[in-house]
Amino acid sequence: MTDVHSRLKELGITLPAVVPPVAAYQPAVQSGPHVYVSGQVPMVDGKLADTGLVGTDVTPERGAELARICALNGLAAIEALVGLDAVVRIVKVTGFVASAHDFGGHPAVINGASEVLGEIFGDAGVHARAAVGVSSLPLGSPVEVEMIAEVR
Repeated sequence: MTDVHSRLKELGITLPAVVPPVAAYQPAVQSGPHVYVSGQVPMVDGKLADTGLVGTDVTPERGAELARICALNGLAAIEALVGLDAVVRIVKVTGFVASAHDFGGHPAVINGASEVLGEIFGDAGVHARAAVGVSSLPLGSPVEVEMIAEVR
């Protein structure tokens, strides 16, 4: 894999600042060769980028954009803890989609996170995943993404 910082630059991606916790947790914690990233909501410049339910207030396409923001916030947490150069691979992504009860497009929404991880890390960004529909998320967020990365 190419240098991850060079790849980010190639893609025109600037990682955001680490989102400060809104409750009693750390943005990311290392245990052995893994970094566990807490659930990230789509915060941009200290504010939630959107609110509401996917499928009623938020389009699935916008939900995917928000999931991408969540993934980048997660990478910022990894960068701050151990540095992205330490990442061997993204192991698992869990995405939560606050949605209307009859919405079933959760996987397509969470693709926003999965696809950007693949763009950045190549094969090392391909991961196991769950995309889960929920009735609500913190702060009224439409999506939340957590991840586990293997590091050296």
